Amino acid sequence: QTISIAKAGITTTLNSRTSVLAAANPVHGRYHEDKNAAEQVDFQTTILSRFDMIFVLKDKHDAEFDGKLAKHIINLHVQGGAAVEREVSEDELDVRTLKRYIAFARKTCSPRLSTEAAERLNNYYVEVRKGLASADAESEKQGKAPRAVPITVRQLEALVRISESHAKMRLDPVATADDVKQAIELFTASTLQAAKLGEITLEGGGVSEGLAELRQRIEGMVAIGQMRGKSEIISQAVAWGFSERDAENAIRSLVGAEQFEESRQGRRLKRVA
Repeated sequence: QTISIAKAGITTTLNSRTSVLAAANPVHGRYHEDKNAAEQVDFQTTILSRFDMIFVLKDKHDAEFDGKLAKHIINLHVQGGAAVEREVSEDELDVRTLKRYIAFARKTCSPRLSTEAAERLNNYYVEVRKGLASADAESEKQGKAPRAVPITVRQLEALVRISESHAKMRLDPVATADDVKQAIELFTASTLQAAKLGEITLEGGGVSEGLAELRQRIEGMVAIGQMRGKSEIISQAVAWGFSERDAENAIRSLVGAEQFEESRQGRRLKRVA
């Protein structure tokens, strides 16, 4: 694999020697469902477009999963940081063997796309670009925020790499249409899903009339420098005829615009602007 560089009048191609696995928290500490992904990811699109797969992980409340996670963490402390014992399946490779297999695959196998696989990738990329272009045009008319993750030729190259990697896993010199299918499924569940997280209206532009009105009422209710309870503001919004969800959205919007600050784990709100 190679990367192309065109900076300061220097144009060259260099070998890429490593993979990057990165993780980051949203700008506001946790992911808000009513906000655009672009408002919560403090990265330029030129950086995001260089990742083959981007996953948006949300902390959803699930009693069964939460219980398993808590049990795992507690066991780590009970056993003094030692690895928790678990059952090993018969077809599971030990770490040493897996490392040797990966090194062998890298050294001896360099898959290339078959004609059928290349055609399928081409059709998929054109279809995705067409669909997103239509969605972006509609969003622009409605004054919505720009897409957080762009879909460009780099994503097509990412699909090629994922397809070839899938074939390399079984030491196959040819990446078939089935490999492309697996790559598309991974891409759809990661980067494409992240790219579609943009259904949120722009602040002060395409904000719905109801939300804009509620924001104005809350601003009039709380003077600059004054602090109020969040529950008090929500109760007042309900008295005005809005729903609790509308009130929550308006509060998040005001906090995101840095007009209000949260304290006491979000139970108190102070107007700062």
